[in-house]
Amino acid sequence: MPAPPRPIHTSTHARIAHDFYATPAWVTEALLRHVTLRGRVWEPCCGTGAIAEVLMRRAYPVEASDIADHGYGRTGIDLLGCTEMPPGCGALVTNPPYGDGGEQRARPRAPSALLDLLRHMLALTAVRQAQLALLVRLQWIAGQRAAALIQAAPCTHVIALTRRIRWFDQGEATNGAQHHHAWLVFDHARKRRGPPAFLFAD
Repeated sequence: MPAPPRPIHTSTHARIAHDFYATPAWVTEALLRHVTLRGRVWEPCCGTGAIAEVLMRRAYPVEASDIADHGYGRTGIDLLGCTEMPPGCGALVTNPPYGDGGEQRARPRAPSALLDLLRHMLALTAVRQAQLALLVRLQWIAGQRAAALIQAAPCTHVIALTRRIRWFDQGEATNGAQHHHAWLVFDHARKRRGPPAFLFAD
């Protein structure tokens, strides 16, 4: 008897604490092929430094922090509790927790977690006239609330990744990745407002 269909947004794997999934280097490289960042870069969900290390190899000075201790950067720093960017930072780049798995799945407002986080990051970067680059699921962009928030903000690029991200490797037992992702890029110093550039990268 065939197994019942499984919803596209679910996974057979338990979510990791704090939604920590290290970002493969090629994902950050895809961003940097299309966007030049300004000044010091803040990575506020740094994990083990996957994004930060790529940025530093490309000669960007980086301020790395995280709410959890993964052995890298400044720990115990809650992005949602921050009222300003670190001194000297002109860009914020991160792969944020999506808030849709593990203990977060049971929370009443879990579906709104990423929207709340994006609003907060836009407010932080607006004060500095800074840039923001956020890795999200491509399908998330098309949601009504997400689309409205993105349209109202100074979004300059949507960089869709044509290769799906594999967040962990279990050898031959590794399943194909479910989701396509994209970098959303905002720039508060942008002089002319218009539709963002929609680009493809792998």
